Amino acid sequence: MSSSNLNPRTTSYEFFGPPGALLISLGVPIGTYALYFGCSEQTGGCPPSDWQTIPDRVTLALSSPQWWKSLWDTQATLIYLAWYVFCVVAWAVLPGAVIQGTKLRNGQTKKYKINAFSTFLLALGLVTGWIYRFGPESFTFLYEKWVGFVTASVLMSVVQAVFVYVMSFQEGRLLALGGNSGNFIYDFYIGRELNPSIGSFDIKSFNELRPGLILWALIDISMACEQAVRRGGFANVTDSMWLVLLFQIGYVGDGLYNEPAIFTTMDIITDGFGFMLSVGDLAWVPFVYSLQARYLVFNQVELGPVATALVVILDGTGYYIFRAANGEKNDFRNGKNPKGLEFFTTKSGSKLLTSGWWGRSRHPNYLGDLLMALAWSLPTGFETPITYFYVTYFAVLLVHRQMRDDENCEKKYGEDWEKYKKMVPYRIIPYVY
Repeated sequence: MSSSNLNPRTTSYEFFGPPGALLISLGVPIGTYALYFGCSEQTGGCPPSDWQTIPDRVTLALSSPQWWKSLWDTQATLIYLAWYVFCVVAWAVLPGAVIQGTKLRNGQTKKYKINAFSTFLLALGLVTGWIYRFGPESFTFLYEKWVGFVTASVLMSVVQAVFVYVMSFQEGRLLALGGNSGNFIYDFYIGRELNPSIGSFDIKSFNELRPGLILWALIDISMACEQAVRRGGFANVTDSMWLVLLFQIGYVGDGLYNEPAIFTTMDIITDGFGFMLSVGDLAWVPFVYSLQARYLVFNQVELGPVATALVVILDGTGYYIFRAANGEKNDFRNGKNPKGLEFFTTKSGSKLLTSGWWGRSRHPNYLGDLLMALAWSLPTGFETPITYFYVTYFAVLLVHRQMRDDENCEKKYGEDWEKYKKMVPYRIIPYVY
């Protein structure tokens, strides 16, 4: 097959094309910083008490060379690089099963080493030992050097996006169908190459699961350490902080434990690896998703047993739906159907579930995700809407993903997709949406 047939030119845009790609490429790093400067004790609260003066303060800061210099922290950068190297070394040396991904359109299949959960346990073990030996005050540096770590992660995101973009022009590279438009801004953002790799090291799946996701859990632990120092020990850490740690670290652990499931997702199968995924994986996930834990450091909320129980029930419900739905999907994709679920066979031979959780909506796992996202925000109370940014953003993200998935399925299945939508009319929330 010729290169032009294997890698056809992309003829349609997502995210409103190059202008949208440029705005998001600038907006994600800016938004990551803004959520810190708009919600931190260092800047006066969440939001700052003198929020009316924010436009003037922003203008003053942007015109100050000293402010720009304050975004850089050499020590934080070196620690971040050491963390990334640790993740790479752990991938290389820790044992793990090797599985095959889905068949690519060039007829090949990639092999992936499964040891993200082992890396997670190793990192948790080392951090726990460190805190036990040197005390919680020894692991508060992630809170103290927050801006420097954000800058380091954004820099790593840019470097990787540039590297994989340049590498995608080498002969024989399999490009993403949606990332070969010929427009630099758009292709750089969306990802030009489908699976950029260095030998057996797959850059996309590695970043998806390890450096940012595990760092998110470590940041939460650092926030708990900071609160413990202020309150006189871990015994005095608030119930709200413990809930956030339980929910978010549990979510990270679950995702890493079920690592093989990621290789059937849109990110791996269809999306290229560009700045969209690099900055999302390395900067946005760890430093935005941990907002609730960071907020609880300086605004310490005590929920009490009743509110705690209600939030636990909400999170547990979301997790059950999320895990049960994904379990049905993964079993079915692997040729198993232990529940005897009904399905619809398309003309192309593909099978689409029409019962169980996947008969209630076309994306029931997203419903579980949304319930968990709300449960992670509720422990922060109701003094500020900023700590509910995550659940709001996540709702927008999941609706957009659902729309992208529906569009791709309509192209793939044609009129069969219309028949399927009549069988499963709800997109995410049964009887609502």
